[in-house]
Amino acid sequence: MKNLDEMLVWAKERGAAAAAAKAPAAAAVRVQLPLWPEPVRAVPNGFLRSALFGAIRKGRRRFVKGEQLAALDGIEIHYTGERLDQGDLDVYESVLHAVRLQELGSQCRVTSYALLKLMGKTDTGKNRATLLTRIERLRANAIRMKQGRYSFIGGLIDEAYKDEETQEWVIVLNPKLRALYGADQFTQIEWTVRHEMDGKPLAQWLHGFYASHAKPFPMKVETLLRLCGSESELRRYRQTLGDALDAVAEASAAHGEGFSYEIRGDLVHVEKRASGPQRRHLAKNASKPRKPRA
Repeated sequence: MKNLDEMLVWAKERGAAAAAAKAPAAAAVRVQLPLWPEPVRAVPNGFLRSALFGAIRKGRRRFVKGEQLAALDGIEIHYTGERLDQGDLDVYESVLHAVRLQELGSQCRVTSYALLKLMGKTDTGKNRATLLTRIERLRANAIRMKQGRYSFIGGLIDEAYKDEETQEWVIVLNPKLRALYGADQFTQIEWTVRHEMDGKPLAQWLHGFYASHAKPFPMKVETLLRLCGSESELRRYRQTLGDALDAVAEASAAHGEGFSYEIRGDLVHVEKRASGPQRRHLAKNASKPRKPRA
């Protein structure tokens, strides 16, 4: 009986092994950015609430090595590379917009014409050259970023190369970027509003910053200066801040967003009404159950 029992156990184990060998391999988990509507661009809050993509002047840029950038509480960014500006963010938003339809880590093939069209720019030699420079800058950097419970270490673009004859780009993004797109960790930016302020970096930065807050709280002028990464003196910044906020209010009103502000002493008070896609995005996040805090 002992031998029979051993034979039965052996046969059972052999049958289980054979069945496992015939079973199809478990499908790999597909890592993909959340899908968002065509009129908006989804950006991690850490990018919008920090000096990573700063409101800096044109011209020669500082190269920094492991520098901790100004950011709101709960966000920590150390950056190595040439300083990035709002024009670089335009390009990166367009890359993210194209990549969102496929798996992160795979090759995204997109032409210069398509990227420029996403940015609302014409397909000219000058714009192609600027696009190349900005993609090089986005590739040649390293960031260490903590946003909420997750951290990301890597470059904003993993790989980028181009066919000079067809002008087709092949761009690869790090799958770990997905960690920055938690349910309440990114913002849908109305592209038409942002594009309306093209060439006004401070206005674009302010629009993104305040779009990332459902109910903005009063901020000191000096704090906004630090967070936007501007290298202007505080006195000069005060003079340009009002003009930039006016530009945000004007562009927002023209495209269905509500935005008003008041500067009282050293504090900037902002009231806003999100656009349709933004309201749906916020409502969707608010409806998701949250784990109780310990």
